[in-house]
Amino acid sequence: MSKRSAVMAALLVVLGLLVARPAEAAAVRIMPLGDSITGSPGCWRALLWNKLQNGGFTDIDMVGTLPAQGCGVPYDGDNEGHGGFLVTNVADQNQLPAWLSATRPDIVMMHFGTNDVWSNKPTDTILAAYGKLVDQMRASNPNMKILVAQIIPMNPSTCPECAQRAVALNSAIPGWAASKTTAASPIVVVDQWTGFSTSTDTYDGVHPSDSGNQKMADKWYPALSALLGGAQPSPSPSHSPSPSHSPSPSPTRWPSPSPSPSPSPSSGPSGCGATYTITNQWGGGFQGEVTVKNTGTAPISGWTVTWTFAGGQQVTQAWGGKATQSGASVTVKNESWNGSLGAGASTTFGFIASWDAANPAPTPACAAA
Repeated sequence: MSKRSAVMAALLVVLGLLVARPAEAAAVRIMPLGDSITGSPGCWRALLWNKLQNGGFTDIDMVGTLPAQGCGVPYDGDNEGHGGFLVTNVADQNQLPAWLSATRPDIVMMHFGTNDVWSNKPTDTILAAYGKLVDQMRASNPNMKILVAQIIPMNPSTCPECAQRAVALNSAIPGWAASKTTAASPIVVVDQWTGFSTSTDTYDGVHPSDSGNQKMADKWYPALSALLGGAQPSPSPSHSPSPSHSPSPSPTRWPSPSPSPSPSPSSGPSGCGATYTITNQWGGGFQGEVTVKNTGTAPISGWTVTWTFAGGQQVTQAWGGKATQSGASVTVKNESWNGSLGAGASTTFGFIASWDAANPAPTPACAAA
């Protein structure tokens, strides 16, 4: 055989192998959608991810425009869990389509409505918002598979009526889902309520503790694993365990009367720094976020952030940290799951507060343990 013939024969063999190789299936893209229970840090997602991996569901991709926030174990943490958000606002402001366009999910798992219950939104108004979001999901993907949670119980000290309002919402969800489900885009209700205790499974009457996170992961798993057997993935050019997304456009907000975020993180001799950011603002209220970073060279086991408001602001809700306020002075201590930070590592906590005539951003101080 001539040299040219040998080369041609080798090329034909390679070509044959390429043709015979089956096309790699696209990973199923799953969007966790909700508020701080889902995203700040929503460690039930870490438990669920690893439970799915151990169960053989390895070709999946958690998607969202928000990144993971720790939880102490490796996992795909992309999500759409926006702390402090109301599902009614997300629907009214048409925020979901941009998130869907950026991430193209095949399955949406939604635990949303806790802040609406807290804000005394009527059950029918919340369900109407659910319906609008479902319509937007189906416009993005006609075969969208949708998991909707009956939300975990809530019993915050500042809202004695919230417990019964959550009962009313959860009681209405199955009927709403049955009227809205279709063969191409089924809605599956996941009961996150039964067996969940605010006294033992939350740290503040609202947000899940370690035991609550485990219960939530255990409830999501059978419903999600059942859908994974029949989900039709949308084409995707590549798969990354933790894709990077551009943030979706922010909705129109009331103008911030002061610069935000604070220009640079404050840090103390302990090697702990904190950066304060106003993320949303509206008439009479605003949402803030503080990033805590270990700026030293050794691990820390805990942190405390303090600041003083200059405009009479009052913190009304916090997640990702234990907040107290005395007069203008605010103190936030770490939770059990986000106190330990290695050198250079960071975590975030969020809060909602009221404001009146002005809302200047304070400069926080951080002390490490």
